[in-house]
Amino acid sequence: MTAQAAESRELAAVIGLEVHVQLETDTKIFCGCSTAPADEPNTHTCPVCLGLPGALPVVNEGAVEAAVKIGKAIDADVPEETAFHRKNYYYPDLPKNFQITQYDAPICQDGELSFTVESERRSVDIRRAHLEEDPGSIKHVREGTGPLESRTCSIDRADYTLVDYNRAGTPLMEIVTEPDFRAPGEVRAFLEKLEEVLEYLGVFDPGRDGSLRIDANLSMVDADEVGDDGEIDESVLEDANRTEVKNISSHKGAEQALSFEASRQRKLIQSGRAVEQETRHFNETHGNTVSMRSKEEEKDYRYFREADLPPLRVAHWKDELSIPELPDARRGRFVAEYGLSDEAASKLTSTKQVADFFESVAERFDADLAATWVADNLLGELNYRDMEITDVDGRFDEVMRLVELVATDEITAKNARETVLRGMLDDGDDPETIVDREDLGKTSGDEIQQAVEAAIDENPDAVQDFHDGEGGAINFLVGQVMQKTGGSADPGDVNERLRAELED
Repeated sequence: MTAQAAESRELAAVIGLEVHVQLETDTKIFCGCSTAPADEPNTHTCPVCLGLPGALPVVNEGAVEAAVKIGKAIDADVPEETAFHRKNYYYPDLPKNFQITQYDAPICQDGELSFTVESERRSVDIRRAHLEEDPGSIKHVREGTGPLESRTCSIDRADYTLVDYNRAGTPLMEIVTEPDFRAPGEVRAFLEKLEEVLEYLGVFDPGRDGSLRIDANLSMVDADEVGDDGEIDESVLEDANRTEVKNISSHKGAEQALSFEASRQRKLIQSGRAVEQETRHFNETHGNTVSMRSKEEEKDYRYFREADLPPLRVAHWKDELSIPELPDARRGRFVAEYGLSDEAASKLTSTKQVADFFESVAERFDADLAATWVADNLLGELNYRDMEITDVDGRFDEVMRLVELVATDEITAKNARETVLRGMLDDGDDPETIVDREDLGKTSGDEIQQAVEAAIDENPDAVQDFHDGEGGAINFLVGQVMQKTGGSADPGDVNERLRAELED
């Protein structure tokens, strides 16, 4: 191909994912060691997760249940029988020199997950989802006297490496998609939806560090090889060199890493150079990918059956285990049952905890009021402070009391939002304390009426403008009344009273 032809080639990205999800269990997948975060390294370990001679694994039933629930949520096939294998490779964080995983008998296969990206509904096929154990964690460290965290660095700058086996043996679910993604933005939307579903299932803690890690495979192919529906012939992928970007830790990071990698490969191809089939690392600081090693092939791992673990019969679990209402179903119900807009329903089902709290508020108060206070006011103020709903889960009674103060007209919605809610989040005070301290109780009807009459008497020009049809005059007068009442009057009530006086 000539250089000019290479430059003019139109290319399209083909992306597949391997998503590693830490399952939320009390103990590790093959031993009784705790999965809780530890203050000290290498304290949640035992002969089994350290791979000591003679130690035998025992499967954690809770991990298997979580895997089957995930299978139900993605509408996957759960076979009659599933089995574990050994994946053989050496790395310092793998004390046994092999990883117990699943190979040709995964616990879930042929699933699907739908999501929305740029207002369009997309669906991605999930080839398989299987159970395995997490390796330990590694820290590359520079010499020095400061705290360890301040001296961690990339491997090329390190003086030595430390290994912590507390994580080794934590149950993982590896979810492998078909190469159905055509853009990095689709990947980000898919990951957000997947995490949402996992959180609803109660099998995953998104707040735990490293609980979701992504390996992404990307190839660039000629754009005319991709059909209008995004389909691509398998033989085209077989001929295309792909790179794997390892250990991406966030939705945003996945989008950034794949955007960089697509651009890098496009430039190579269009300059007439070959794309090396390799494994690359995403550098979050610089937003680029760097080469780690040549890409391993399946045969390099020398898979064979794990002799210490018998096959598991799990098909009946799919019928016996129940899963909660999932995000899409709950979103649709909120629209139908509470009359919410699609946008409000989406906000209110963003996490299971948000949805549960909204429903508890809607049981006591009007659904529109509940939606405004949870979706707009509470979530808006939390987002502004870079906080999550989990940061206030012990204060839901106080938020409920604040909504009650508004619903019963004890304080204005403006004061409730701008003074009370913000004071609750910034200072930790309860609603009544703030209301009393700031004297936010609503002004009585007589006091409001007196303020209305005073505003009219003191602002004859504004009164004349109102009679002349100036739209802004009434807003000015409302502001004058609100100022006189210290913001404790209801603006709607003030507006009505002013019009009644002015139009009399």
